[in-house]
Amino acid sequence: MTTSREKFAENLRERRDLAGLSQEALADVCNLHRTEISLLERSKRSPRLETIVILARGLGLKSSGDLLDGIN
Repeated sequence: MTTSREKFAENLRERRDLAGLSQEALADVCNLHRTEISLLERSKRSPRLETIVILARGLGLKSSGDLLDGIN
């Protein structure tokens, strides 16, 4: 069974790839460290709510909830 952290990581990676951004480019747009993006995408860290909002804006998503798709 996939954990919520793993599903978030999958969603983040997928959305970043669709946006055509590297981890470093996304980090730059979001004013985060590339290591943070890497840790989130590898399910090594759970995101704070503020980080989810920042990532959604950086990815140009309509809603922060798009990064939470499939998480119950």
